[in-house]
Amino acid sequence: MTIIDAHHHVWDLAVRDQEWITGPELAPIRRTFTLEDLTPDARAAGVRATVLVQTVTVAEETPEFLALADSHDLVAGVVGWTDLTAPDIADTLAALRELPGGDRLVGIRHQVQGEPDPQWLLRPDVLRGLAAVASAGLVYDLVVLPCQLPAAAGAAARLPELTFVLDHLGKPPIASKEMEPWAADVRALAARPNTVCKLSGMVTEAAWSTWTTPDLIPYADTVLDAFGPGRLMFGSDWPVCRLAAGYAEVVAAARALTHRLADGERRAVFETTASRVYALRERDL
Repeated sequence: MTIIDAHHHVWDLAVRDQEWITGPELAPIRRTFTLEDLTPDARAAGVRATVLVQTVTVAEETPEFLALADSHDLVAGVVGWTDLTAPDIADTLAALRELPGGDRLVGIRHQVQGEPDPQWLLRPDVLRGLAAVASAGLVYDLVVLPCQLPAAAGAAARLPELTFVLDHLGKPPIASKEMEPWAADVRALAARPNTVCKLSGMVTEAAWSTWTTPDLIPYADTVLDAFGPGRLMFGSDWPVCRLAAGYAEVVAAARALTHRLADGERRAVFETTASRVYALRERDL
C-alpha cells in the first residue's frame, strides 16, 4: 500500500526564526529541516506524495513553499497561510495561484490554537475570509484546541460550501487519558458532512517518552467512528513528531490503529481521502 502523507512541515532557521520553538523540551527540533531530510524516511515508508503545511503566520512562507513544491517531486500540495481577515483576501489567493508552483496550492491554515478568543472562527471578518477560501476552490485546515471545536463546528455549519480539515484530531488530551468533552465535540464537528479529519499529531499529544500505541487507540477509534475512513487521512506531522517518535514509528502506529479496517478503508485513510479532498493531481502522484 502506497501512502500520501497529508501533513508535514519544513523550515529553515537561516531564512527566518520559528518563534514557537522555545524552551528545552523543543530543543530537539530547533534546527533546520528540509525536504532532503524528509525524503529518505518518507520513501522508505512507502510514501509517494505529501502535503506541505504552513508553520508560521508570515506571508512570505507560502510562496516559498509553492516554489519548493514546484521543484520537488515529493510534494503534491501546499496548505499555506494568508490573512483571513484582510479585505483583499480573494486577490491574494488569486495572486498565489499565479506564482511558480501556484497550482500546488490546495488549502489555507491559520494558527487558531493561538487565538485567545475561542469563538475566533465565528467572527464575521473570519467567516468572510473563509468564504473566499471556498470560492477559490481551496480547503481550510483547522489547527484548534479542544475548547475551539464548537466554534469550528459552527463555522462548518455556516459555510457548507467549504471543506474543513481537522488537524491532529483537534489535539485531544491523550497524555492525561481524558476523553470528554473532546470526544463529544469532535463528534459534533464530524456530523457536518463538509468536515474531514487527519490521523496525525497523536504522539505529541501523548506522553512523549512513554507513549504506546494502545494509549492512542481510544482517540483513533473515536475519529474513525465519527468521520469514517472516507473522511480520515494520515499525516506524519514531521518533524514535530520527532519530539516523541521517528517517522517510521509514526507510520507503524497509524498502521496498527487501522489494522482492523478492510483493505479499501485502509487505502482511504492512507491515500485516497487526501487525494480527493486536496484534489491532488494525478501527475503529482
